[in-house]
Amino acid sequence: MPRFSVVVPVYQVQAYLHACLKSVLDQSFADVELIVVDDCSPDGSGAIADAFAARDARVEVLHLPENIGLGRARNAGLARATGDYVLFLDSDDTMVPGSLEAVAARIERTGEPDVLVFDYARTYWNGDVHRNQFAAILTETGPGVCTLDDRPELLRLIMVAWNKAYRRDFIEKSDIAFPSGYYEDTPWTYPVLMAAGSIALLDRVCVHYRQRRGSGILHTTSRRHFDIFKQYDLLFAFLDSHPELERWRPVLFRRILDHLTTVFNFPDRLPNSSRPEYFRRCRAQYRRLRPSGFRASPTGRSGVRYLLVALGARRTFQALGRAHRLRLRATQRARALYGRLRTTALHAHYRVQRRRALDPDLAVFSAYWDRGYSCNPAAVEERLRELAPHMRTAWVTTEEHAHTLPPGVRRLEPGSAAYWTALARASYLVSNVNFHRRYAKRPGQINVQTHHGTPLKHMGVDLQEHPAAAGTTDFERMLRHVDRWDYSLSASRHSTLVWERAYPSGFTALEYGQPRTDVFHRTTARDVLRLRDELGIPRESTAFLYAPTHRDYQRGYRPALDLARMADALGPDVVLLRRTHHFYPPGDPRDGLDDRAPHPRIIDVSGHPSAEELCLASDALVTDYSSLMFDYAGLDRPVVLHAADWETYRATRGAYFDITAHPPGLVARGEDELTDILATGAWRGPRSAELRAAFRRRFCPYDDGLAAERVVRRVFLREDGGLPPVIPPEDRRLAPAPPRARAMAPLAADASDPSDPSDPSDPSGPPPLEPSGPDPRSV
Repeated sequence: MPRFSVVVPVYQVQAYLHACLKSVLDQSFADVELIVVDDCSPDGSGAIADAFAARDARVEVLHLPENIGLGRARNAGLARATGDYVLFLDSDDTMVPGSLEAVAARIERTGEPDVLVFDYARTYWNGDVHRNQFAAILTETGPGVCTLDDRPELLRLIMVAWNKAYRRDFIEKSDIAFPSGYYEDTPWTYPVLMAAGSIALLDRVCVHYRQRRGSGILHTTSRRHFDIFKQYDLLFAFLDSHPELERWRPVLFRRILDHLTTVFNFPDRLPNSSRPEYFRRCRAQYRRLRPSGFRASPTGRSGVRYLLVALGARRTFQALGRAHRLRLRATQRARALYGRLRTTALHAHYRVQRRRALDPDLAVFSAYWDRGYSCNPAAVEERLRELAPHMRTAWVTTEEHAHTLPPGVRRLEPGSAAYWTALARASYLVSNVNFHRRYAKRPGQINVQTHHGTPLKHMGVDLQEHPAAAGTTDFERMLRHVDRWDYSLSASRHSTLVWERAYPSGFTALEYGQPRTDVFHRTTARDVLRLRDELGIPRESTAFLYAPTHRDYQRGYRPALDLARMADALGPDVVLLRRTHHFYPPGDPRDGLDDRAPHPRIIDVSGHPSAEELCLASDALVTDYSSLMFDYAGLDRPVVLHAADWETYRATRGAYFDITAHPPGLVARGEDELTDILATGAWRGPRSAELRAAFRRRFCPYDDGLAAERVVRRVFLREDGGLPPVIPPEDRRLAPAPPRARAMAPLAADASDPSDPSDPSDPSGPPPLEPSGPDPRSV
């Protein structure tokens, strides 16, 4: 008896069926049977299913002699199921990697509930992915299980069969089945939720719900939409036969009215000639199913709709609908006009401010397209406040990232009047990308481009050779922005040569090191242990930071590793810190992980504001082609490269050298090889140290903890000579790795000096990662 039975009804989906079935069979949790119900499909779907069955004994194909529709096809598959739990999956959708393992773990933790509800995300042909807008309902608070009485808000979720796992013996005892016709999920889902004695929630995207470009079956114009009346009759018949559920009648009646009127409002569902009949049927069903005591009241939009249905006032209903749509369009136009007027006013304000004198003591900073206080600009800003307290600093970022600003740093809202005033009057502007395209540099203003990493992949004008990566980049506009730079920070001679070639202009290169790595030289043993505690890393565990980069040749984020499988293989003493590229939002539904990773030893740190803190807290870095490897090598801790697609990456994006020939550590070409390197300890062996030492000499010659100070003294204090000399690599005092920090902690606790005499002190500022240099699309 398998743990899960996954039922997939199939009809005319030959283009999508392969991905659907593969998404189930490739799950890390393999104790599953896949029941494919071929609903007499006229295309090649049946043959595709048979091919899967021939290769995998877990697949059973049921060929129906005639087409019976989605609901009855599900019933046929359900009758063949033998698993403890049953899941349904539509044949054009896919199951997210790791979903069955997460579902199994949640079921076990919650004591085998009758129903487990999980989340989904809509996926579109252009690569867009949008998580369910009511995802917050699935937040796992309170007891592990509940009933519908405890969480009635579950009725706000989409009423479909495929976002749940059902205990099979519960379904059999409940005698609930799918009907024929459209809207077949309605008489199934509501009864299941009402009858369930225990419901568990899983706040995780497990299904990618494909939104076909040509629209789905429910968006076809047909009289078959009249099936909705039959389905709600069946639902209320179920209520009639279960008097103990009578309390749900008023709630479901309102859901009926909302659903009926929604179908009527869609312009593409009902033939025009049938709309009067449909509305009459709505009124008849209202009168037949109305609970005692229910009265439609003309208060609120819902109340007005209910009243018009009760009265059968179709023309008034349609007139009010048209008026509402006109009002929405008018509001949208008014907002657009307001936006244009505001933009015009702000530009006029900016031109006025440009006539005022520059403020010699004002410096404006930004990083990563206004995403908070981080990276090289943050390190320079912090050092500036220490060495030049007469200077005033302002940071451009949104309210969302305001919490990252340290005390005393003024926030500038992007696009505000204060923002344009600052751009007009500041004497210094520092960023790791570029300021607004309408910013015009004034004589006397000094622009500092810090970049955000050492370049491995092609940047700037070099991307002209790689149109797939360049996209719609306007290279002429990019170079106009580059012409605003006075200084370009560089971590090494390699970086200097790349920046001068990729961004040809008259700026001065400051080969001073990466300011964001200064913190590596000022962090104590206690700081390292504190960071690990804050991240939830067990004290004695080995923590691998996994930080992959962005791929220009892929649409959207696609996980390259099965982290749950790796975590299991590496054992209980290993923790994986997962950090996606900053192009993707934390908890991106593309990989089905939310910010509470389902595996107990996978910690999602994608939303953490400081990549440097993650480096300090980890024992080693696992990456592919991220520029974070250069920073980490400067920290002198092990790096392992996962270079499974290096040839493809290099061909599509371009690279300045072959990282697999000159790596900062051992190189794995596949997941199994990577797991072996980590499991055997080779990641910290002598060959790894040898490769890292050569890499540090080439790419981290100036990363000695004083890079930001050199920038401040040269640019802001105008000290042409006497800059801090570069500390030789052998004399640098780096933050201790976690094992050494644990050994030093008792000594530090006994020391009278709180700065930890055995460690560097004076911690420096934050910063996130990647990519190297200003992305040409932002310049």
